[in-house]
Order: sequence, then C-alpha cells, then structure tokens
Amino acid sequence: MKALLCNRLGEPDDLSIETLPDPTPSPGEALVRITMAALNFFDTLIIAGRYQVKPDLPFSPGGEACGVVEALGEGAEGVSVGDRVVVHVTYGTCRERIVVPAGRLTPVPDGVSDEQAAGLTITYGTTLHALRDRAKIQPGETLAVLGASGGVGLAAVELGALMGARVIACASSWDKLRVAQAHGAEMALDYSDGDLREGLRELTDGVGVDVVYDPIGGDYAEPALRALAWKGRYLVIGFAAGEIPRIPLNLAMLKGIDIQGVHWGAFVDREPAAHRENQRQLLAWVAEGRLTAKVHAVLPMTEYAEALGIISRREAVGKVLLRP
Repeated sequence: MKALLCNRLGEPDDLSIETLPDPTPSPGEALVRITMAALNFFDTLIIAGRYQVKPDLPFSPGGEACGVVEALGEGAEGVSVGDRVVVHVTYGTCRERIVVPAGRLTPVPDGVSDEQAAGLTITYGTTLHALRDRAKIQPGETLAVLGASGGVGLAAVELGALMGARVIACASSWDKLRVAQAHGAEMALDYSDGDLREGLRELTDGVGVDVVYDPIGGDYAEPALRALAWKGRYLVIGFAAGEIPRIPLNLAMLKGIDIQGVHWGAFVDREPAAHRENQRQLLAWVAEGRLTAKVHAVLPMTEYAEALGIISRREAVGKVLLRP
C-alpha cells in the first residue's frame, strides 16, 4: 500500500509517499481501506515536532478519515466487513489502509458522502462537545466565535446556529465573515478593524455575550473574556495564534464567569459512550441536511504539500481532504 510518511521532523516538503506492506488486524481491530483522509491544523505541528503528541518516526499524519472495513480481527465488534465508517485516531490516516481498534470507528449512514464524513470527527466533534457538554448552550443565547471561517470556527458557527444560538462570527476580514454568515452567523465582527471587546458589546446592546468559543488565544483572549455577560462561559479550544494567554482571574470572579477547558481527546478516552453519541448525532444532522460539513478542497495524496500549505497559510474555509 501507499502511505504518506514523516521520516524526519520538518516541513511538508520533508514528507514522502512510500510503499509499505498491507497491515493485518489484531484482536479487537479492524482493517479499513481509506477513501478520504482529512487534515487539520495540528497536522502542520505534529510533522514539525511541535505538537503535544510526538509519534515515533516514521508515521503518517492525519487524525480522521472515511473508509470501508475490509477485515476484522478476532473479537472486533460494532462494525462489519463492507461498512463505510468514520475513522478517528491521533495520527496515521494518510495512507491507503490502516488498522484501528474497532471502538474508534463509527458507521456512516446512507446520504452522507465520504467527503462529508471524513472531516466530521475532530472539528465538529470538538465543537459539539464544547457547546453541548461543556457550555450547555441554550436556544436564544449569544455565541461569539473567534476565527469563525477556519475549520473549527466554521464548525462552531454551523453547530451554534443549528442549536438555536444567535451566532456572532469574528474573523480578520469581511471575505471570511461572509463565509461564516452563509453558514448561519447572524452577526459579524471584523476584529482587525477595531476593539473586539467593544465590538461585541455593541452587537449585544451592552449586555455582553453568553458564550465565547476561542480557538485562537493570543491577544484576542482577554478582550473576548471581558465581553462576556454575567455568568458567561469562555470555551478554551486552542491557541492558533501561537501564544497561550495569561488571564487575570479577577475577571472571572467579578462577573461569575466560567472558564471552561475543552480537551476533546481526553473526553473521547474518558467518556467513550458520550463521544459515540455525539458522533451519531453529527452524522444524523448531515444525513438530514441540517449540517453541511463544508469541504474547502479535495486533493490527491500526492499533493500533500499543497494541502498542508493551505492549512498553514490559514486559507482553508472548511476541511482540506486527501484522496489516497
């Protein structure tokens, strides 16, 4: 089989496509033929050795995919040979075949394409966990989404609107904001054009927002936190800006604010039943046409450097996929 491999840490150009033996499933595992692999921002970090997970070399990037079950190891349950499935692992999906624990697979219903299913697990899974399990967002509440046109930000816009929130998309240009508006944002704020805190307060008539969804961090974190309403919830998703902010804790005290960490990977490991239910819900929404799971580009696996470049240059509006 062909596999995209990271043999040495570095840039996308340091990767290579090589031929490996087809894997064989062990007890409890499934062999899946990958039809579509999805890339995320963390893939640009993991190949450079700058991510919290540091696999032994060589390894394949890619933490999610869609594929078809080709074989099952002894005792593997929950899927059958021939099933289309969503694959979720920490890394390794950018290859033609992969063996994974059967519990890491979710059957894909009819009506959901491989392209939609491949990129649904991580960004949308993180976001549904954040909004439903952590913030417990309610219909009619205001949700401010930073980085609203990126993969995880656009997922937050879509899911927030689907769950009945009044979504304020925040991004660095009106081109990006128009994409967010097309996916359910009721209001928009260009945070490169003024004060984020004041902009959010103006859009909420001085009341402040109920929930902030922040995958950016850096200089935007504190102004967004200050824009929260009484008993608002601030969701810590990630730090795409590269800097982990230092938050004055008196702000949380004065407004009764909850600062909520969203460690989706730990949630998947610690609460697998709740994770599987979230996955089923996401796939059902896509099948019903209520969730688009927007795809930015589908490229052949040979164009891996361009695919990772789109993500690292922050050009992606939706998911970037590789076809083995």
